[in-house]
Amino acid sequence: MSETTIKKFGLRQTPISPKSSETNSIEKVTLTLSTSEEFCSYRLKSAFAAAFPHTLPVLASFLILGMTYGVLMQTKGYGVIWSVLMSTIAFCGSMQFVAITLLSAVFNPIQAFVLSLTVNARHLFYGLSMLKKYRGTGRLRNFLIFTLCDETFSINCTLDPPECIVPKYFYFAISLLNYFYWIIGTFLGGVLGNMLVFNTTGLDFALTSLFVVLFLEQWKKTKNRLQAVIGIACSITGLMIFGESNFIIPSMIIILAVLTAGRRRLCY
Repeated sequence: MSETTIKKFGLRQTPISPKSSETNSIEKVTLTLSTSEEFCSYRLKSAFAAAFPHTLPVLASFLILGMTYGVLMQTKGYGVIWSVLMSTIAFCGSMQFVAITLLSAVFNPIQAFVLSLTVNARHLFYGLSMLKKYRGTGRLRNFLIFTLCDETFSINCTLDPPECIVPKYFYFAISLLNYFYWIIGTFLGGVLGNMLVFNTTGLDFALTSLFVVLFLEQWKKTKNRLQAVIGIACSITGLMIFGESNFIIPSMIIILAVLTAGRRRLCY
């Protein structure tokens, strides 16, 4: 095994005397590599164990919302495979519900693009906020970006991993668990859509209740609550000016402008 490979995996090469055979040297390096892989696996397991309790509110909400989505897709003639495929590839939450209408109507690519951009524009702000935390995540970076939904952002943005947990594995565990919750909920909804007929009115309120719970958890853990107060005030202002159908993006722009203007005072 070359020196480059050993340095890449962070291994230690045991000095080999001239009398040692080539077979013994290979066995020593292989043993060291196996130990390194076991240690990496242990760190991943520890990260998932630490992350799982923080994702329980998301689990409860995503199972209900995912099942609702699967049932709605079933009512429009799209079976389990299509709904699960949509959740696996798209994974855009609220836009998936909007896409049900787009799939059942005459396809208009321009309308679909503008609507998707409008609904998911908030992720631009999410990405900017997570640049620092996702720095140095290596190969996991692309997956972390892909799975950065509202709930995952809310958790990863406010939580710091325990001292004994590697940060990138902690963020990866939260992202992967939330991703699986949504897919599992979608699958269950697609299956139940064929078996049961019931009124789904009000099930989508689970998303609203989830955000309330996440906000309250952040409110309790954060000492400096001025940013939260600014966010609430700016959102109410945007709601009063632009109305309930168009206030999200303007409110985010107002919040960004206010926080940017007062960043020196807020940071000290």
